[in-house]
Amino acid sequence: MKRLTAEAPLIHPECEITDSDLGAYTEIGRGSRVARSSIGDYSYCDRYCDIANADVGRFSNIASFVRIGATDHPLDRASLHHFMYRSARYWDDAEDDAAWFEHRRSRRAHIGHDTWIGHDAQIKPGLSVGHGAVVASGAIVTKDVAPYMIVAGMPAKPVRPRQPAALAERLIALGWWDWSHERLRAALGDFRALSIEAFLEKYGG
Repeated sequence: MKRLTAEAPLIHPECEITDSDLGAYTEIGRGSRVARSSIGDYSYCDRYCDIANADVGRFSNIASFVRIGATDHPLDRASLHHFMYRSARYWDDAEDDAAWFEHRRSRRAHIGHDTWIGHDAQIKPGLSVGHGAVVASGAIVTKDVAPYMIVAGMPAKPVRPRQPAALAERLIALGWWDWSHERLRAALGDFRALSIEAFLEKYGG
């Protein structure tokens, strides 16, 4: 496997990246599309993901075929079709509907730090997935997901907390995802070996 670096993201073949910011130690899997989004440090997506109009935090784990911020169609008009807003593709004397595209881009999805989005999950535009949350494979998220909550199903519903509320609050307060690369390396053994309670006790969370 190729080494990840702070200098440049690892972008696999056949990707489309437009108007997006990719942080340090990030990786974009083969065939993925990332548009008008920010991907935080250490986050990655696996193959064939589609991420649009989204702000993804640090250390987010995004499995293959995930779709975040899927573009939508106008439900309150006489038609749903592209011809209304991609009009320049159909007529020489028509312009695209700039206001509609601006509306789409304003409905940003927010994915918190240290999250896990499972294979083939979908997160609708304008929603938030809290720090530490898990979205199960195949889930369709239509409502905000609380921090450190595991959700599953279509539509996604809470299954159980990933951590008890008191520990989740302490992890958020500790904010280890903001540590430097060097501090993360120094604490690597403790990340692997210590219980969450012991880790929080040692690092002051």
